[in-house]
Amino acid sequence: MHQLMPLLAGIHEDGSIALACEKAGVSYRHGWGLVRQASQAFGAPLVHSVRGRGAKLTALGMKLHWAEKRIAARLSPTLDSMSTELEAEIERASPDSRGSLRINASHAYALTALRDALASRHVPAEINYQGSFEALASFHRGQCDIAGFHVPVGDLEQQVLLQYARWLRPEGNVLVKLVERRLGIIVAKDNPKGIVRIADLTHAGIRFVNRQPGSGTRLIFENLLQREAVEGKRIRGYDQVEFTHAAVSALIASGMADAGIGIETAARQFHLGFVPLMTERYFLIVRREALDSPMVARLLTVMRNKDFKAQLMRLQGLDCASCGSVVEIGQAFPVLARARKRTRRKS
Repeated sequence: MHQLMPLLAGIHEDGSIALACEKAGVSYRHGWGLVRQASQAFGAPLVHSVRGRGAKLTALGMKLHWAEKRIAARLSPTLDSMSTELEAEIERASPDSRGSLRINASHAYALTALRDALASRHVPAEINYQGSFEALASFHRGQCDIAGFHVPVGDLEQQVLLQYARWLRPEGNVLVKLVERRLGIIVAKDNPKGIVRIADLTHAGIRFVNRQPGSGTRLIFENLLQREAVEGKRIRGYDQVEFTHAAVSALIASGMADAGIGIETAARQFHLGFVPLMTERYFLIVRREALDSPMVARLLTVMRNKDFKAQLMRLQGLDCASCGSVVEIGQAFPVLARARKRTRRKS
């Protein structure tokens, strides 16, 4: 099965068994044999091939292909976290261990790229993917060294920040900019349902996929619903949730949903349509006293590296011009600073 799925993906993308076999690194004879064996096992053909006209997946083949994509999107953050946890355990067991960075963060393509860049430079980092709320709370409790979270730019910024405020303490903490990214409605290719605004999600026949409670994206979506005076219960699929932008996109690409809230990078990865709603900023929060520590200093060096930034720029929908910049919490969020001043005056 581990060789079959890349073959099906290649046939779906290129319409050619020969090209799919080449990409998968197997001979044409072996690849075609795998497809025939799987078709016999499932009791129906997975690929339809016509001499001189290439090949395409059958309905069953498409179901298998997208099932694998959905599973990978759902499990990837968990497997990534387990991988970095194992690497950290091995590092701690070494007699020369200097420890590892513990990062709890909302899942992000840029953070995955950062993890890989750190690993390539032998900077041990243990990344645990979780919602922005949980990540910030765990940082406040001292359960991690760094937390990653995202905040919308514009009229929703203050509402979201006020819900994060208890953990965004300027005393002793600073922020590190990672990326800016576009958030919006992910839709099927060419947007066949004509979805252009939040209210359209309530239309008959629209199947929606939501993000889990506690995630930063879910918090933003709830604020969007409130702003547009749309009741969640009117949206078909409001209670159906996925835990990453990639999983939302995979469900839409497979035809099991028509729309979901997510970032442009995920939509482009799955060749889907995207209706932009806002820009959001992704930050890492770090203790001020840790800035000069060897581990955090190496992290910042990697984030500021031009090759790393070039890698991020290849991901559509991301702006990494300020990646690695350190900023005070009050400077990054003046609306939060003003709200705290008003509270102090009233008290």
